[in-house]
Amino acid sequence: MGRGSHSTDSKRYYDWLFYAYQDHMAALVLSEDNRLYSMAAFHCQQCIEKALKSYLLFKNRKLLDGHNLTWLCKQAAMMDNSFAKWLEKSTALNRYYIETRYPADILLEIDKGEIDDILDAASEMLDFICEQIKFDFNSYHKRGGKKNR
Repeated sequence: MGRGSHSTDSKRYYDWLFYAYQDHMAALVLSEDNRLYSMAAFHCQQCIEKALKSYLLFKNRKLLDGHNLTWLCKQAAMMDNSFAKWLEKSTALNRYYIETRYPADILLEIDKGEIDDILDAASEMLDFICEQIKFDFNSYHKRGGKKNR
């Protein structure tokens, strides 16, 4: 049985894309230091997870739970077949959800070429999803809350 979406999670799909963009920007910054390639890869996975959830929220007004990018991409493809072309990249990005954050007996090593490929995949998918929703990060205004002091 799934845990369902959290009641505090925003139901505003633009909010999800805003946070997806922040993950993308974090990945770009982290990728400048080869010691942080795994963290950059994790943020790429997070970027696409949030972007796919945003699209699904946009289409069916329900926030889906879960972190499996392949499953989320298949859900999007059921609504728009053009998402099928992203299944392979979503599957590749999936591996960076767990393996980048926890120690393992077999280390996940990411080199410069691989992190560049991961960043490219995340950028392409994010741009595609933003086109579908007509989202522009630079003109988005986050809904107000408590201000930082």
